Amino acid sequence: MSLSVLGTGRRMPALEITNDDMASVVETSDEWISARTGIRGRRFITNEDLTALAAGAGRLALEDAGLDASEIDLIICSTIQGDYITPSLANLVQRDLGASCPAFDINAACCGFLYGLDAAHAYIGAGKAARVLLISAEHMSKFLDWTDRSTCVLFGDGAAAAVLGGGSGLRYITVDSNGQTESLRIPAHKPGIPFARSGGEEREKSVVYMNGQSVFKFAVSTCTDGIRRALDTLKLTAGDIAHYILHQANGRIIDAVRRALDLPEEKFPTNIRRTANMSSVTIPCLLDELNRAGRLKRGERLVLSAFGAGLTAGTCVLEWQKEAVSYG
Repeated sequence: MSLSVLGTGRRMPALEITNDDMASVVETSDEWISARTGIRGRRFITNEDLTALAAGAGRLALEDAGLDASEIDLIICSTIQGDYITPSLANLVQRDLGASCPAFDINAACCGFLYGLDAAHAYIGAGKAARVLLISAEHMSKFLDWTDRSTCVLFGDGAAAAVLGGGSGLRYITVDSNGQTESLRIPAHKPGIPFARSGGEEREKSVVYMNGQSVFKFAVSTCTDGIRRALDTLKLTAGDIAHYILHQANGRIIDAVRRALDLPEEKFPTNIRRTANMSSVTIPCLLDELNRAGRLKRGERLVLSAFGAGLTAGTCVLEWQKEAVSYG
């Protein structure tokens, strides 16, 4: 059995930060950031916590699907790190929603939503779950080096969710991994212990380290190749796809993929201008925006494609089977 998207939702932090705001804490400018990335703003967690945002996105997705939390058989959260190392973010969301089901986290960086789709597909196909709540939630601002203008301006925080159930909407999905730390990493905090010999080595901080040129090349090639393989497998042309929903990391990456596929801009919706890179949240957030704007029509085909630290990659083709709803 395949799966279909039954509902979507998103919750964003209250604090909006513009590029001019970023220029007040690091040497940069609105022109420098927007010209290189397409980003003009982002939101950061301050008084909220990630659990509340994740649960809020889940509630909205359940409402959109016309379901109660008691009808969910599994909760999967994709996140680099929740509010606690343990218990998992998914456990706390399950508590807050009042659900009674298994719950676990996955960490596939920016590909987390696609890895979650793949896991949900396996659970539904095996008959172990009829309805799965998949939530992507990221607190990227706690991993930023506020003195590094090449990385701290790129990211934002947020949460987005999808309710998944049986159906024939998932036409194709593949996820991949190429383990390495050179291109993109966030080192773990390494506290000392009283029995360790002091070597005087300098430890990396638990912040984002990125080789932007390396990530750019990987992103463009992996998205372009992944999309072409998906289309070839399904015997579709690039024009058969209504919307290409790519990971919103950098506007230049999205444009390079679009040009490689020789497709018009209108097939590549974006929200990076307002949200920046929210890691695994970007794809489900954009999916919810399109859903609630009435831009997704029943029977349309969508391509979802992402890349991230790992290095991870993923591509899927969805047929949108949800009926349009008026959101007022």
